[in-house]
Amino acid sequence: MLASSRGIILTLVWAAALVLTAHAQEPQSRKELKRADLTGTNMEVVESVIEVKPGEALVLHIHHGEEAFYVLDGATIELPDGKQVPFPAGTAGINRRDVPHGALKVVGDKTLRYLTVHVVDKGMPLYDIPK
Repeated sequence: MLASSRGIILTLVWAAALVLTAHAQEPQSRKELKRADLTGTNMEVVESVIEVKPGEALVLHIHHGEEAFYVLDGATIELPDGKQVPFPAGTAGINRRDVPHGALKVVGDKTLRYLTVHVVDKGMPLYDIPK
């Protein structure tokens, strides 16, 4: 069970953002719920719900801070090596600052929907392409 949980967590690390362009623009189906300054810092907290429909893909990207996520509606995802894995509802994870993740495609007939909470540097883009 522990190995399976680790596999899911690693898979989740790859699944933190939605369809991004080469210039790392925000996903088209990201609905921002709330944004506020993090007290005593030069950072902000951004809450969003993201939907990735079947056939849509996420590109490899980073965040200028931490991203926590919780899967609301699970789906099957395809990794860059072609392996298809379940990404079930109830899965949670954290993507660390400047660690590349994403690079997946939603396959099958279910839309992936997840809640994200970003704690990121104020004034920086929410998503960026790794250097």
